[in-house]
Amino acid sequence: MSRIGRQPITLPASVKVEIEGSRVSVSGPKGSLSREVVPEMTLHVEEGRLLVTRPSDDQRHRAMHGLTRALLANMVTGVADGFRKTLELVGVGYRAQIQGPTLVLALGFSHPVEVKPPPGISFSVEGPRIHVEGIDKELVGQVAADIRKLRPPEPYLGKGIRYQGEYVRRKAGKSGKGR
Repeated sequence: MSRIGRQPITLPASVKVEIEGSRVSVSGPKGSLSREVVPEMTLHVEEGRLLVTRPSDDQRHRAMHGLTRALLANMVTGVADGFRKTLELVGVGYRAQIQGPTLVLALGFSHPVEVKPPPGISFSVEGPRIHVEGIDKELVGQVAADIRKLRPPEPYLGKGIRYQGEYVRRKAGKSGKGR
């Protein structure tokens, strides 16, 4: 069996799960999420735990078993605690500020770049750090990747937007003529 798929998902007391056919709805203190799962997977809640089982050892069922369990675990974590990605601005003159719900970035272009948050996402700024927060792990990661894509870190000076803790491999620049 799938090592990930067979692990039960522990449900905190504040999280409520509803299963209607292949649609799963999870609600908690931070909000609620809903998702269609593979109809062949069997879901049941018992003793404060959510269990995912598969019908056979077919390769598709084995693949979907771990995926379904991971998606549901992320939904439970999201509505209970939420997710957060942190980006760092590296470079002279690179700044971020919040204007209403919109994130305004100065990235060395001739114009400021505005990023509007999709529903369920919020931004906060602390100095050179941008925090992307929300309950949907997939959406938080996608929004953070879209912001990073505006000015990815370059290998010569290391300037750009990077994830917190990301290592940027540096290259040597030009070497001058030595006479």
